[in-house]
Amino acid sequence: MPPPASPVVRETIRRTNRSADDLARRLGIGRRQFLQSLCGSALTLLTLNACSSEARQAAGPGTTSLASTTPGGTFALPATSTTEAPVASTILDGDEFVMDVQAHLLEYDLVPDATWDGSPFLGLQFPQQNCGEADPRACFSIEQFLDLYFLQSDTSIAVLSAIPVISDDNPLSPEVMATTRAIAEELCGTGRVLAQGQAMPNWGEPAAALEAMSVLAGTYDLGAWKVYTHLPTGFRLDDGDPDAPAIGQAFIDHVRETGPPIICVHKGFSGFGGDGTVYADPADIGPAAARNPDVDFVVYHSGFESSVPEGPYDPDGRGGDRLIRSATDAGVGPGQNVWAELGSTWRFVMSNPDQAAHVLGKLLVAFGPDNVVWGTDSIWYGSPQDQIQAFRAFQITEAFQELHGYPALTDEIKAKILGLNSARLYGVDPVHQPCVFDRDALREIRAQSSLVPASYGPHTAQDALAVIRDHIV
Repeated sequence: MPPPASPVVRETIRRTNRSADDLARRLGIGRRQFLQSLCGSALTLLTLNACSSEARQAAGPGTTSLASTTPGGTFALPATSTTEAPVASTILDGDEFVMDVQAHLLEYDLVPDATWDGSPFLGLQFPQQNCGEADPRACFSIEQFLDLYFLQSDTSIAVLSAIPVISDDNPLSPEVMATTRAIAEELCGTGRVLAQGQAMPNWGEPAAALEAMSVLAGTYDLGAWKVYTHLPTGFRLDDGDPDAPAIGQAFIDHVRETGPPIICVHKGFSGFGGDGTVYADPADIGPAAARNPDVDFVVYHSGFESSVPEGPYDPDGRGGDRLIRSATDAGVGPGQNVWAELGSTWRFVMSNPDQAAHVLGKLLVAFGPDNVVWGTDSIWYGSPQDQIQAFRAFQITEAFQELHGYPALTDEIKAKILGLNSARLYGVDPVHQPCVFDRDALREIRAQSSLVPASYGPHTAQDALAVIRDHIV
């Protein structure tokens, strides 16, 4: 659940709205149109700069990122970008290849047994529920996903990431992912949407769970595996907890055997169900990666906790420092098989430029510019375009570079993070041509039943496990 807006963000919104009225009148356009324009984005980011600077000065010197008079992060935009769209475009637009490795949707039309009576569902935790549909479930559909990602953002390739739902009513089942890929292929050609396999080694009998992975890999084209080590039963990838099921290495071995050898694992945001305080901690990443150098570990959220302010790296720190400590202690360094992913993390810290500088700076030092990858955790937050634009404009100040040893966010490093690193990880070619389609064509293609996969066999992890249980002696 996104936390309440901070005082800095609230003041930024207030000042942006006030300034937008005046600038819209000067430009002869409506206020809403201005705020949705590149100039409106530039105004918002520059106002955030100003409010952050005032908060920093008011707090004075201290130990946290907000209690430092030294500016650490900034959105580098000229003042004229608020009134001259071509100026704003030079910073906020770009031709980089953008590959989002943590994307989601919830398609309830393909879950006929699911019902909606106003009771809570996963999407009600996120802002996208307010898209304007009478039924908020429709805000997370395949149509919304393709529109938000490919028409309303500069994303070229998106990876659908599995969610921890085991039942047949999973609105992001392998079948839903395959249908989304088929529709995207009709609209934009092959390779625009990739899919992960849902791995649940911590549910049911381990042997059956691992065999279910084999069934999924044999039925669907998978780009990686997704696992939650804190749901439904906590475990560690390195089997380092004697009180938890010792299934980590067996799972990794099966990933290696089955392929693809990429494990995407939720680490951080420990309030997201289960025993997250213990098992969403990334302490197991370093030992598991060191023991399995031929398997790539993509650490979703990079261990970030929204309740933990991010500052310079602290060997005893919490939040993202835990991931860095785990990898460093295990001897896993830059350019090896641990990848730091930014889904939700960047969205949370981009409203606090100094914390954003610490997060990006620490990850770049610990894992190198080739092993930090772009993810946004959208569709939860609507279009990821605001996150892309903010990242393009963001810079780590020279003061923080000198003080903490952080690298400058050059165009080359940003291009790697936004997409080139993920293309190398997934073995795909960068696609620079936008995926452009007509919304009517999307609705027509979506309605064609021939696009619903007709695979003979289990269509969900639950189905696969049921088949395995019936056939294991």
